[in-house]
Amino acid sequence: MSIRTPAPKSAQPAREAARAPACRSLGGHCRDLPVTLSVADLEDDGATRDALATWLLGHGQRISFGTPYVRGRRVLVDAVVHVACKFLETEGNAWRRGGTDGREAGRVRCRAHGFTGCLPPTSQPAGPRRRRHPDGTLTLVHRGRERRLDLKPRTPRPRALPVVQNGGNPCVGAPCRTADNARGAACCRDLTLEVLAPAYERRSEHLEALLLARRAPYLCKTERVNEEILECEVISACGYLEDDGIGCALHDRVRPDGEPAKPYVCSEWPDLGPDDEGHPGCRLITQDGMTAKRHDGITA
Repeated sequence: MSIRTPAPKSAQPAREAARAPACRSLGGHCRDLPVTLSVADLEDDGATRDALATWLLGHGQRISFGTPYVRGRRVLVDAVVHVACKFLETEGNAWRRGGTDGREAGRVRCRAHGFTGCLPPTSQPAGPRRRRHPDGTLTLVHRGRERRLDLKPRTPRPRALPVVQNGGNPCVGAPCRTADNARGAACCRDLTLEVLAPAYERRSEHLEALLLARRAPYLCKTERVNEEILECEVISACGYLEDDGIGCALHDRVRPDGEPAKPYVCSEWPDLGPDDEGHPGCRLITQDGMTAKRHDGITA
């Protein structure tokens, strides 16, 4: 007769609990995360600040933005990232049943701390703030404020030579995809956030833990880049994408002051770092892993 020793219990739950935020109960932080984001520096000129704010505030699929403001030498904006905690488990169809007030929600449990209760309500609106309007106007940041403008097409240069674009927008039909495997216009559907979280402030440690606990790939790659800023990547599509999911409503349009409506960050890419391969399937990445410096002729 053989005697079997009991199999050791998995240490996975204990390891997860050790990495989890030090939360005291279920609450709004389980589904929504308030943050303060860096938009631009006051050292930047006005056109650059407007471009950066237009680009950031346009990505409203999973982020709700407040009104930008100045603090010190930075332009900041308070925002809420609508990505749930990875430790939140639901029973049955809790996500589907849960209304905005949470009264119809199913039961949920925190896998890290064992808290149980009703699904906390979310502050996420039914849809992102509209950037494109039925009358053709567009909402963007201009001269430091969000404005709804009727943007004119860019005027062709006098005596400009005709350009053959070899099939048009190279992003049409491209197999590029974001980390959630959604295909098309990948560079317009995720972004890197700069979260203000000074290392010398006690609350920043908890904020970093909350960011690290969000559900990947919708929020991932959280890391501290300097004493003031935590960076993370969020999948949150741009509201200027047209109905085909590829074209950009700002492309080839100008602001009232003659500046391009399309933010320069959409047309000038930095070189990829040694650990960054870009989006899989991107047609703008060369064989040596470099990206095209400018792509003004396309709508991506």
